[in-house]
Amino acid sequence: MSELHIEQPSDDAGLGDWQHVHNVVIPAHTLSLAEVRERAERNHLEVAYLGDVLVGCSTVRPPAGDSLTATVIARTLPAHRGRGFGTELYARGVDRARELGAKAIETVVLSSNEDGLRFAQKRGFVEIERYLLPGDTIPWVDLRLSSDLPPR
Repeated sequence: MSELHIEQPSDDAGLGDWQHVHNVVIPAHTLSLAEVRERAERNHLEVAYLGDVLVGCSTVRPPAGDSLTATVIARTLPAHRGRGFGTELYARGVDRARELGAKAIETVVLSSNEDGLRFAQKRGFVEIERYLLPGDTIPWVDLRLSSDLPPR
């Protein structure tokens, strides 16, 4: 694999890096640092660096419901796409979801993020819902892994 260093943010600097990637990739739904702190309490967040350079972040929402469905989201800054970093973040997210007991995996992508939609579809995700959140003008796309969890 690459020389990517991935870690769970443990302070405001790390959470700020996660926030930066999120807000660049999803400019239609920017988050404050307070909102990121709240997400870190209920989800597993990670940030990825190549040396000292921030390249991406990920989120794993723990399994929920009778289906034990977890949500795995990998985000890579545009300048660092196509180099396998998103794949590493995604694989770690799936592993984490498994550790938490997930039986199914979903993801969510802003419809304007064509790279993100292609990434998900190449990994076997299929669209299950498209919707607007209150005040949004760009739809979100929920996708579900069309088969069992991928092999390790």
